[in-house]
Amino acid sequence: MGLFDDFSRFLENRLEEFLRNNPHLELEAILEQLRQQEEDTLKLIAELKLQEKRCQDDVLATAQEIQKWHVRVEKAQASGRQDLANAAQEREASLLRQGNQQWGQMQGVKERIVKAQELLQKIQVRRQEVQAKAAEAQRTRAQTQQKQQRIESQGWWSPTTSFNSGVDELEEQFRRLETDDELEQLKRKMGK
Repeated sequence: MGLFDDFSRFLENRLEEFLRNNPHLELEAILEQLRQQEEDTLKLIAELKLQEKRCQDDVLATAQEIQKWHVRVEKAQASGRQDLANAAQEREASLLRQGNQQWGQMQGVKERIVKAQELLQKIQVRRQEVQAKAAEAQRTRAQTQQKQQRIESQGWWSPTTSFNSGVDELEEQFRRLETDDELEQLKRKMGK
């Protein structure tokens, strides 16, 4: 296992180094993670809403059963059948407990939906922030590449560089000096 752990750490370090040297790729990786989290959260919300609907259906069905047994309690009491009335009251009480549990489950699902929606909003805000950073990094990278291309296309002896214009002036001054020297030599030779 030690060799595998070492190799795994080596790969993780190389990946981290690569991402540090290429921040735009790191931002893209973060964006992809956020997209995946957003997709997973949307699926979770959809599943929770289906679960909420089932809970609501269960609560409604139990409420209808409670009503039915409540009517039966009254019928049994009206007909003087206390044994049936007692059994119906026990069934009604059991259904009330079941309904309370179902109601609690439904409320729990609703709370989970609210939390999932809050998480979704946070993910979306974070994704927008990272997208803005990625766009800024892309603009910066494009500007850097344009500058680099201009420098490469101008070359070393470009007339737009200040050094070249300095060379031209210096060249001109030396030409004048050399011309003046030649004139002086000619004057001396002619004067002899």
